[in-house]
Order: sequence, then structure tokens, then C-alpha cells
Amino acid sequence: MSSINVLAAQRRRARHYGIQALYQWSMTGATPHAIEAEFRTDNDFSNVDQEYFSDLLGGIIGSADYLDQAFSACLDRELEALDPIEKNLLRMGTFELRDRLDVPVKVTLNELVALAKKFGATDSYRYINGVLEQVALKLRPNELESR
Repeated sequence: MSSINVLAAQRRRARHYGIQALYQWSMTGATPHAIEAEFRTDNDFSNVDQEYFSDLLGGIIGSADYLDQAFSACLDRELEALDPIEKNLLRMGTFELRDRLDVPVKVTLNELVALAKKFGATDSYRYINGVLEQVALKLRPNELESR
């Protein structure tokens, strides 16, 4: 496997654990440090982009209110009506679109749709994709238009 494919797989695993960690934070209110320590202890992180996992967890929790505001205008319902998985998927996608310019829009959308299919309600992946496309149009219009 090429080094690019290895990095992509490691980041995919970081997002996989990241959405679970964000769900735990939403449900327990535990600190990012405590959650990260627990995940590193309880899971095999040898094939995870650990720096990316830390960046996701700390960055999303640290700016959750801003991220919520950034995607709220794109919702067809109140923020409080989102289930915790949907809300955290949207936070993660918005965080990547805003802060991780090294990650192409297409990758962010594909990865978050895959996570929604795995962890979300039956058709939530369609909703996540639609909202994140709108967020991408605001945050990275040139990149989205060139796809």
C-alpha cells in the first residue's frame, strides 16, 4: 500500500474513533484529555493517525459552539433536534472544512457520509451530506465548484 493510502486509512480510523469519542463527550461531559486517554488505553491505536485524532477531538470540543453556529444556518430544524451522532458528524465535517485545508472537500464529504452510514440513523447520511455541502459552499466555495 502506498504511503498516501496508509495515511488515508490511518485518518479514517482517527475519524472512526473520533466520532465515538465525541459521542462520549456529548453524553458524559468528560474532558477531552480523559476521553483521549481512555480511547488510547482501550483501543489499538497502532494504525491510527494519532495526531489527527487528537486534533479532531481537541479542536472540535474546543470550538463546538462556533462549529454549531457555522452549520446551524444550513439546517432544516433546530440544532437541539439533532441527535448527538448527527450533531457531532456535522461538527467534525465543519471542523475539517474550516481548519483542515489539507483535506479536500470531497474527502471530508465522503468520509463523513461513510461515518453517518455506520453510526447514524438509516438515512442520516443523506442529511449529513446535504448540510456539509452547504457548509462547504460557504467555507470553500472555489474548491467545491471545481469538483
